Amino acid sequence: MSADRRSPLDSALGVRQAERVEEKQVLITNTPSLRDDLGVLMKVRLNFFVLITAFFGYLLARKGMPIEWATLFHTLIGTAAAACGSAAFNQLMEIDLDAIMKRTADRPLPSRRMSPVTAFAVGWVLSAIGIIHLAVMVNGPAAYMTAATVAIYVFVYTPMKRMSSINTLVGAIPGAIPPMIGWVGGGGGIFTPETWFLFGILFFWQLPHFVAINWLCRVEYEDAGYKMWSNGDTSGKKSGVLCAVFAIVLAVFSLLPGIWGFTSVLWLIGGPLFGLSIMALALRFIMDAERKSCRALFFSTLIYLPAALTLLYIAWRR
Repeated sequence: MSADRRSPLDSALGVRQAERVEEKQVLITNTPSLRDDLGVLMKVRLNFFVLITAFFGYLLARKGMPIEWATLFHTLIGTAAAACGSAAFNQLMEIDLDAIMKRTADRPLPSRRMSPVTAFAVGWVLSAIGIIHLAVMVNGPAAYMTAATVAIYVFVYTPMKRMSSINTLVGAIPGAIPPMIGWVGGGGGIFTPETWFLFGILFFWQLPHFVAINWLCRVEYEDAGYKMWSNGDTSGKKSGVLCAVFAIVLAVFSLLPGIWGFTSVLWLIGGPLFGLSIMALALRFIMDAERKSCRALFFSTLIYLPAALTLLYIAWRR
């Protein structure tokens, strides 16, 4: 039998080669698939909330009447396509800033796993399909509202993030339209108190929600050059006060449907209480300025949306 006559150098080279193979295997394993990248590009998880609000808008419009399941399906499909398309455009316009921030640097565009041409095609095709689908399969008002949502989100809100902290107010406009899309898709009118209440409840809810996010990520936003209300607010006082004020406005606004008569006393009591619960957490954040308090405030806004919409549906009168 022959002995192994490899030199120490050969052994070292062999070990190093094996390590390189392992590194490549780890890299391949950790590299997101095309499916994963498309999901990130289209912000599928975030847009799930968009579909929830559109769904509830439709349900409220049809309360007391049979649900037209085909129309509901087409309303959600069109809304989802347009929302995913606008998300792709948003990331396409922010490649340079996403590359700076740690939490977004691994997105498909700044990491160069996807070309801008591909992202543009995804954004264009999905946005067009969504708007056209709604126009053909649902109705004109739903399509017009969706087109307005895409236009404001892509051409106004996205570039404004680099210029003015007012972008949070502007960004809340397209974020508040989806329940209106569901409402008109279900046969509700455009110029009714119910329609604009749905817009308002989503508009005012977003403000404490996004201010909390701004404060938690303020260092990255500052480094990237985004103009946010929480920039420079190391104490958290400014952000906490803004959240508290917006939560109070949300609570007061929630009184309107009870006064106008299209909800029962259940919402007249419960709706404002949901808003005041956000305010209470904002006050706690003002007092201690701890990240855990801001996280609790942020998570309370996430809980608010499904809880408030469910209560609103139960209390809704048609």
